[in-house]
Amino acid sequence: MASPIPSPGFGVYVHVPFCSRRCDYCAFATWTDRHHLMGDYAAACVAEIARATSAGELDAATSVFFGGGTPSLLPAEELAAILAAIAKAPGAEVTVECNPETVTAELLACYRSAGVTRLSFGVQSMAPHVLASLGREHDPAAVTRAVALAGDAGYGDSYSVDLILGAAGESIADWEATLAAVLALDPAPAHVSAYSLTVEPGTPLAKDPQRAPDPDDQADKYLLADQVLSDAGLSWYEVSNWSRPGAECRHNQLYWTQGPYRGIGCAAHSHALVAGGGSRRWWNVRTPDRYINLVSTGASTVAASESLPATARALEALQLSLRTAAGVPADALPSAEEDPALEDLVVYAGGRAVLTPAGRLLANEVSLRLRDPAASR
Repeated sequence: MASPIPSPGFGVYVHVPFCSRRCDYCAFATWTDRHHLMGDYAAACVAEIARATSAGELDAATSVFFGGGTPSLLPAEELAAILAAIAKAPGAEVTVECNPETVTAELLACYRSAGVTRLSFGVQSMAPHVLASLGREHDPAAVTRAVALAGDAGYGDSYSVDLILGAAGESIADWEATLAAVLALDPAPAHVSAYSLTVEPGTPLAKDPQRAPDPDDQADKYLLADQVLSDAGLSWYEVSNWSRPGAECRHNQLYWTQGPYRGIGCAAHSHALVAGGGSRRWWNVRTPDRYINLVSTGASTVAASESLPATARALEALQLSLRTAAGVPADALPSAEEDPALEDLVVYAGGRAVLTPAGRLLANEVSLRLRDPAASR
């Protein structure tokens, strides 16, 4: 039974909103026609970092995460300049999301010298027809090349692979082959994330019901992934994440423990703790054009914010922890005797309640039964 995840400190998330092509399932704040803004955008990020530092909104980061979009599309020296502007704690984890087809030896050499410690490859599938169904640009050979280059650059034990399960045309055999191909990469990944394909409003996927994923099919593939990855020595530590010991993504752990973080760039979200046990969240304007203009004029980039009172934050803490291998205090859920529906979904041991593989498939439903143990004392 895992112990509760320790708070990983303070995080900085940098949003890079540029893509060469929008995937069919993507509803993120990304653009394919704004590459001419890259230089101005990077400069605006550096300026926002300076402003946030002066305002006391940035502690020394224990983790930095460049997400997108496709951060590896940004010229490496521009990304390095943004990273250099961020104060970092000793041993900070610095992750950059990369699309396989964008990876070069020169890019990774620049990342290494700039202090990037971890790569996250958007692989999604190793089956060409499944990649086509998702609207991805790369092929499996690009993944093999990118991983080999990562190994050469010193990232052999510090890269992650992201996968998507349940795309149209993906058979169980396709998914099994993808898992096998990922585990056979040289060097092999120390971390794998596997997410169920979701249909977001307004996407090409949403406009084509024929490609909607089947929940039962996704459940079968999730359970297969859990078995295959566990057998390979990668243990689950959050519903969609598996890793070798010590290779967990510290930045994501910060999110799951409600730690403080500062978002930089358009559409980036921030989170700060406030007195009394509550917290405040805020997020930047969505488009890169508007973000650049606001930064250049010294205006606020904040689009909106929300406050979370202590009681709501306590419940959210349980909901997030339930999704991890640490689970929740045993008395935060009814016992199996009180609620027989939980018998095959939750394991109670060592004072904790942890989801079984079947329970992870129904994590949202189990979370509806959560109760704050402190509230009943």
